[in-house]
Amino acid sequence: QVFSHHCPFLMGPIECLTDVVTPDTDIQVTLSIFELASAAGIPCEIDPALVNVLAASRTDGSSSEEDYKVACLLLVFVAVSLPLLASDPASVYNTEMDGYNNNIHCLAKAIIHVSAALFTIHNKNIETHLKEFLLVS
Repeated sequence: QVFSHHCPFLMGPIECLTDVVTPDTDIQVTLSIFELASAAGIPCEIDPALVNVLAASRTDGSSSEEDYKVACLLLVFVAVSLPLLASDPASVYNTEMDGYNNNIHCLAKAIIHVSAALFTIHNKNIETHLKEFLLVS
């Protein structure tokens, strides 16, 4: 907010660029725009730093199809684990911490960001995979 107030001529075009991004936009263009927006402090749907780290950590011996299957299986694992996490005694809201003892309140944001980064790497539709995740959950 401070940066937008002091340098609107700089932040305005960056904010306009993020508004132009649609799901049909080329993934490299999208990542470039989101990288610029993240550097300026604007929250983005896809974290470009996370995408770069996950893309760099891919192993040379595995195929892209295998990595995609592992990403899908990760979401299935998380979906199957949710009832177990919910029934955990540490999953009780703690008013002193303003959260949960086992940080389960961070899980939704983590699922969204990691799955968005994983499916961006594989050039798949993020929304479709997250809908499937909700069905499995």
